[in-house]
Amino acid sequence: QSYCIRLQHDMYFLTSSSRLNEQVVDKIVLQLNRVYPQILTNAEAEKFRNPKATLHTRLTDLLKHLQKNGERHCQEFYRALQINAEHLYNDLPSRKILKTTDPTVIDTDKEKCMLNDRGPVFFLTCFSAAAAFALFWYCSDSDTKVLGKARRILGFSPIIIGRHVRKICMLYLEDLSRI
Repeated sequence: QSYCIRLQHDMYFLTSSSRLNEQVVDKIVLQLNRVYPQILTNAEAEKFRNPKATLHTRLTDLLKHLQKNGERHCQEFYRALQINAEHLYNDLPSRKILKTTDPTVIDTDKEKCMLNDRGPVFFLTCFSAAAAFALFWYCSDSDTKVLGKARRILGFSPIIIGRHVRKICMLYLEDLSRI
């Protein structure tokens, strides 16, 4: 969205109910005049800082003047507004639209619901099924001939210590049972 269009949408918000006070408007005008003299000349700055005119009139004239002069002028106004009145800059309607329409941002509240919508019972059911499958798989493994009790105890050992160590332990238990 171009800065001129954003400024057009934000104009009512900025000029209504004295959101910007006189000091902030003066700081913005001075910044646009001193830091960016190509944005506002000295004569224009004096016009927009004239205490004889109402603040609403000066601010409306400033915003219309910036819109008329183009994209760069509007962009520098937003930069000056951000520096001098950050709380107001963050509350601008155009900023809220930009924040909500960004497709790369993940809404964390929505994401929490999407991840946790099945609940703990579903998790326990899946975990139990996986544990039962693992128990069945390891206890029915017939690559070594060992006593039944040792086989049940060491059935889960590959999870912790590895398959090769399990075979050695089972062979050791088999030799002990023959004694």
